[in-house]
Amino acid sequence: MTQRVDLATVMDRLAIDALITDYAITVDDGDWAAYRSLFSPDGRADYRSAGGVEGAADEVAEWLAGTVGRFPMRQHLIANRRFHLEIVDGDLGDTAQVQADYLNPMRMGGAREDDSAPDFECGGRYAFSVLRTGIGWRISRVVVHEKWRRPYQAAPAAD
Repeated sequence: MTQRVDLATVMDRLAIDALITDYAITVDDGDWAAYRSLFSPDGRADYRSAGGVEGAADEVAEWLAGTVGRFPMRQHLIANRRFHLEIVDGDLGDTAQVQADYLNPMRMGGAREDDSAPDFECGGRYAFSVLRTGIGWRISRVVVHEKWRRPYQAAPAAD
């Protein structure tokens, strides 16, 4: 690769990394307008492996608002990102694939004096397909592959 392609690759990876981070933050913050803006006009999301829905970003944002809205405390932690940027004739293309592992603890109520554990935790892997658009990289598809979940259970009371 040329130095120009190497620099462009780094710039694209940084931009895509920011897009994935913004994805997690918009869900955690319940900012559904910002969530929708991360997708291409025909962007889709698939949460079926987590018991959810598959559909256009607008539809999925509505479902998420109702589902995760029950948990005022949400914190997506995204790690182990693996990027595959399209190369066309030795130059960068306009699509990329990203795999990213996630851990997602959530709590139904506010801070509790007796226990700081989440009510619900899940983990798995996201598979993102992203597309370069006139306004930057956008998600064309995200598929959630939930690998595990654990509801919070309080410890038995001491006698």
